[in-house]
Amino acid sequence: MPETSGSQSLGTALKGAEDSNRSLEAGLDSLQTRAAYRKRVDLTRVLLPIAALVVLVLGWQIYVSLGLRRRDLVPGPLDVLGAVGVLWQEGTAQEAIWTSLQRGVIGFTVSILVGTPVGLLLSQVSLLRRAFGPLVSGLQVLPSVAWVPAAIIWFGLSDATVYFVMFMGAIPSIINGLVAGVDQIPPHYRRMGQVLGASRWEMAVNVVLPAALPGYVGGLKQGWAFAWRSLMAAEIIAMGGTLGFGLGSLLEQGRQLSDMGFVISAILMILAIGIAVELLVFAPLEKRLLRGRGLLVGSTR
Repeated sequence: MPETSGSQSLGTALKGAEDSNRSLEAGLDSLQTRAAYRKRVDLTRVLLPIAALVVLVLGWQIYVSLGLRRRDLVPGPLDVLGAVGVLWQEGTAQEAIWTSLQRGVIGFTVSILVGTPVGLLLSQVSLLRRAFGPLVSGLQVLPSVAWVPAAIIWFGLSDATVYFVMFMGAIPSIINGLVAGVDQIPPHYRRMGQVLGASRWEMAVNVVLPAALPGYVGGLKQGWAFAWRSLMAAEIIAMGGTLGFGLGSLLEQGRQLSDMGFVISAILMILAIGIAVELLVFAPLEKRLLRGRGLLVGSTR
C-alpha cells in the first residue's frame, strides 16, 4: 500500500509538472503570436501610407496626362520634382525650411510656457474660468490670420509680427486642451490629494497635471497645428522688412511669379513638415502615454 500511495503521488506530481509545462508553452506561443502580430501591424502601418501616396501620385499623373488643364496651371509630379530640385540647388528650399522650422519651434515653445500655467490657473480657480473661459474659447475659434494686419501695424515687418500671430493661434488651444483634460480627472484623485494634505500648488503640479496629460497632449497637438497654420499665414501676408524668408514667403513668391511648380513645391514642403512633426513627436508621445496607462493592450496603434 505505501508503494502504491507513493506511486500515485509521484504520478500526480508528474502530471502537474506536465500541465505546468503545457501552460508555459501555451503562454510562450501566445507571446510569440502577439509579437508576430505586432510586427505585421507595424509593417502595415508603413506600407499602407506608401501605397496610398503612390496611388495619389499616379492619379495626379494620369489627370495631367489627359490634358484637361494647361501644364502651366496643373504641373505634373515630375515638373514639381524638378522645381524642388531647382529650389534645393539654389539653397532657397533649405533657407525657407530652416527659417520656418526655427520660428515654429520657438513660437510653439513660448506658447507652451504661457498656455500651461494659464490653463492650470483657469482649471483650478472656478471664478477665473467663468470670467475668462468664454474669451479663450472665442480666441480659439477666431482665425489667427485676422491678427496679421493688427500685428503689422503694432510691430511692423519684423519677427515679432510672426510670433504674435503664432501665439494668438496656439495659446488658446493649449489652454482649452489642458482645461478639458482636468475636467476628465476622476473626482477621487482630488480627494486623495486633499486627504494627503496637498496644497493648491502641489495639487495642481503633482495630481491635476499628471492626471490631465491625455487632454493636455491633445491640446498641445492642436496647438501645434494652429501655430503652424498661423505661421504660414503670417509669412504669406507679411513680407519684406527684417522678416526672413520662410515657406510662406516661398509660397507667396511662387504666386507672384505665377509659377505653379514653385507653389506646389512650397505646399508639399509645408505638408511634409507637418506630417513629420506628427509622426516623430506627437504620435510617439501619445503612444507612450497610452501604453503607460495600460490603454494599448490589443491595440493596433
